[in-house]
Order: sequence, then C-alpha cells, then structure tokens
Amino acid sequence: MKKAMNQSKLIMILNGISLTALLLMILLLFAYGNIKGKLNRANEDRFSLTYNANRFMNGSAYLTNEVRAYASTGEQVHYDNYWNEINNLKNRDLGVAAMQEIGITSSEQSMIDQMSSLSNNLVPLEEGAMEQVQAGQMAEALAYVYGPDYSSVTANITSLKEEFLNTLDMRTKDQVHSLTLKSDIIMGIIFFFMMLVGVMQLLVMVITNRRILAPVIAVRDQMGEISRGNLSAPFALEPDTSEIGMLVASIHETKRELKKYISDINSKLTQMAKGKMDLSIGSDYRGEFQPIQLAMGQILNSLNQALSRINQAAEQVSSESEKMASDSQTLSNGAVAQASAVEELSASIQDLSGQVNNTSTDADNARKLSIDTAAQLEACNQKMVDLTTAMGDISKSSQQISGIIKTIEDISFQTNILALNAAVEAARAGSAGKGFAVVADEVQSLANKSAEAAQNITDLIQNSINLVERGTALSADSTKTLDEGVAKARKSTELVEGIARSAKEQAESLAQLTQGMEQISEVVQTNASTAEKSANSAQELRLQAGELKKSVQMFCLRR
Repeated sequence: MKKAMNQSKLIMILNGISLTALLLMILLLFAYGNIKGKLNRANEDRFSLTYNANRFMNGSAYLTNEVRAYASTGEQVHYDNYWNEINNLKNRDLGVAAMQEIGITSSEQSMIDQMSSLSNNLVPLEEGAMEQVQAGQMAEALAYVYGPDYSSVTANITSLKEEFLNTLDMRTKDQVHSLTLKSDIIMGIIFFFMMLVGVMQLLVMVITNRRILAPVIAVRDQMGEISRGNLSAPFALEPDTSEIGMLVASIHETKRELKKYISDINSKLTQMAKGKMDLSIGSDYRGEFQPIQLAMGQILNSLNQALSRINQAAEQVSSESEKMASDSQTLSNGAVAQASAVEELSASIQDLSGQVNNTSTDADNARKLSIDTAAQLEACNQKMVDLTTAMGDISKSSQQISGIIKTIEDISFQTNILALNAAVEAARAGSAGKGFAVVADEVQSLANKSAEAAQNITDLIQNSINLVERGTALSADSTKTLDEGVAKARKSTELVEGIARSAKEQAESLAQLTQGMEQISEVVQTNASTAEKSANSAQELRLQAGELKKSVQMFCLRR
C-alpha cells in the first residue's frame, strides 16, 4: 500500500492557516476601529481648536472694532456691545477654556498668555478712549485708539494670532496625518490577510474536490452497486495510507469476503435443494458473518430433526386420519339432528316473543291511559281547590254585606229619631209646622220601611252565609276525596308503568334470546357443514399423509 498524506491533516493545516489569518484580521479590525475612532476625535479636536482659537481672536478683534466705532461715531450701541462682550459673552475666556479642555501644548498656551497680556494692556487705552468720548473729546479718543501705542499692540496681537493658528494647524494636521497613515497600513494588512484566507479556502476547495469529493462519489457509486447485490462492478480506486485510501481498501476487502461467503452459501443451499441434508458447515466465517454460519448449521440440524419427525408423524397421521374420517361422519349426523331440534326451538321462541311484544304494547297503552287519567284527576283537584277558594271569598263578601246592613239599620234608627224630633218641633210650631209634620211622618214611615227591609236582607244574607258554609264544607270534603283519588291514581300509574317496563324488558330479553337461538342455529348448521367437510378432509388427509411420507423419503438425512 503506497504512502499518502491524510486528507484530514492537510485540510486541518489549511484551515488552521485560514483561522489564524481570520483571528489576526479580527484583531486588526479592532485596532483599525480604535485608530479610526482616534482619527475622528483628532478631526473633531482640530475643528474645535480652530473654532475656539478664532473665537478667542475674534473676541479681541471685536472689542477693538467696537472701541474704534464708538470713538468715531459716539453711538451708545458700540459702547454697550463692548461691555456686553466683556461682562456677558466673554468669547475670549470661553474660547481659551474650551481649547484647554480639548488639549493644547505648553508653547501654544504661552502664545495664548502673550495675546491675553497684550489684550489686557489695551484695556486702559480703550477705557480712556471711551471716557473721552463720553466727555465729548472725540479727537482725543480717536488719537487713543488709532495712536501708535494702540496700533503697535494690535499689530503684535495679530502677529501672535497668525503664529498661533499656524502652530495649532500644523500640530493637529500632523496628528491627523499620522493616524490616517496608521489606519491605511492596518487596512492594507487586513486586505493581505483577506487574500490569504481566500487563497487558503480556494486550496481547501480544490483539495476537497480532488482528494475527498471525487473519491467519495466513487465510493458512493461502488457502495450503491454493492447495496444492489452487484459485487463484480469495476472499482478503479487504489488503496493507500490516507483515510479515503483505507476506505477503498476496506471496500475491496469487503467485496472479496462477501463473494467468498456468497459462494459458500450458494454451494451449501444448492446441495440442500437437491435433498442432501447430511452436510457440515465450515468454520472460516468472520465477524458478523459468524451468526450466518451458526444459523446455517442450526438450519441443517433443524431440517434433519424436522424431516425425521415429519416422517414419523406421516405414518401416525395416516393411521389416525382413517379414525378421524369415521368420527367426523358420526359427528356430521349428530350435528344435522341437532340443527333440526334447534330450528323447532327457535320457532317456538319466536311465537312466544310475538305474544310478549303484544303484551308490552298493551301495557304501554295502559300506562299512557293511566297517565292521562291521573292528569285529568289533577285538573279536577285543582278546580275543586279553586271552588273552595271562591266559596271562601263569597263567605267573606257575605260578612262584609252584614256590616253594610248593620250600617243601614243604624241609619234607619237615626232617621226615625230625627222624624220624632221633627214631629215634636212641628207640634210646637202649631199651624205653621203642619207641613213640616207631614214630612216628618213620611220620613218616619220611610225609616220604618228601611228597618224592615234591612231585617229582611239580614235574614237572606244569614241564609246565604249558612248555605255558603255548607257548600264550603262539601267542597272541602270533595277536595279531600279527590286528593285521595289523585294519590291512588298516581300509585296506579306507577304500578302500570312498572308493568309496562317489565313487559318491555321481557320483550327485549326474548328478542335477545331469539337472536341468540338464531346464532346457535347458524352455528349448528355451520358445525354440521364443517363436520361433513371434516370427514372429507380426513379422507384427503389420509391420502396426503401417504404422499408426505413418500416426499420425506427423498431426503438424505443424517443417521
């Protein structure tokens, strides 16, 4: 077997180079991000320093311009602007503070101090000029602000401004340039590692395709042929010491072993098919094929034993089949007689089932009639309760009428007294009261008639009350009697329902019994038919047992 480098080791080396390059790229990306952040901050600081430097310088120039404008025009607005800058805006101080916060060098701070000192030297001149303007001495004020001393100081400040701006711009520009160069170098290295990773991955793809995928595809095709049972298919790959080479060697070895086992099994089975059962199985099977070897040996042993027993059993089956044929014929005759008896019994049960069904139907009709009767009795009972309630209401009304009659008697009595009083007064009046006496007589007569009518009504009412009380008593007796009748009707309904339920259950039981008898009849018929078939089969079995004995004698068995 020729030597070859392992594919896994080669792929691992190439992937290790790629991973190392990727890790370095990640570190460089972090470094690039850091440099890029510093570069952005440097640009921002450069802009902020320039802005605040101009703010500082523009504040000084603004004060000079406002003083000169105030000295030239005398307008109060220029005076106010000057002091607003000094007291409120303070652009010079704020600009210096912002630059110091961002960060400046000692030389730059020295130039700022010089410019601040020169600006402070201008303050007495500017204040003096503004005082002269306020005093009305415009010419002297102009001489202050445009004089040689003031102009010399402003010229020195301007020179320092230009030097400060140039120094600040050069420093920040160099810093930005340095950071830009570093970022470009890092980006170049990143691109180099990206190209290296790409080349490594391209090599991995080429090696994978040539040394792994192509052999794997060939192995796949060969294994497909093996899975389809084709062990003679050509396989051009040669084995070597690599993983794929060792796999190829395993496939060649597998094909050789399978061909050897298949040839041996084919030879043994061919001899067994010809009836030669006294074979012996060799012991040169390996690995997972050893169970096949053991199984073939067990098959031969089992076949020898089984065929020997079959030979013995065939003789016994032949003798016993004759007895079985005789017994089956006897069983067939008995089954036919049993089927006839079962059919007669089934017919009797069907008649009884019809009678029970009729009884169940009649019981169900009686149950329905009993329920209707009970419902009508319930209705009558409710009517009697309503009648009793009505009689009670009539009795109460009669009592109320008695009270009204009593009132009428009281009115009649009072009317009679009033008539007597009227007659007495009419008698006292003499002839003048004769007409009134006639009215009093009529009122007294009316009162007497009212008392008589009230007495008659009282008698009638009393008779009605007596009759109502008697009717109420009769209604209560009738209600009690109906209650007893309703209770008995309910009991009768329950009994009829129990009878109907029992009749229905008997009908269902008889239906099940009838169905069972039909099934028994079918089974008996089947048994009779089966018995006849068994008799025929026993005869056929006797013939087949002879044939079986002849067939077993064809095998060459072990002694």
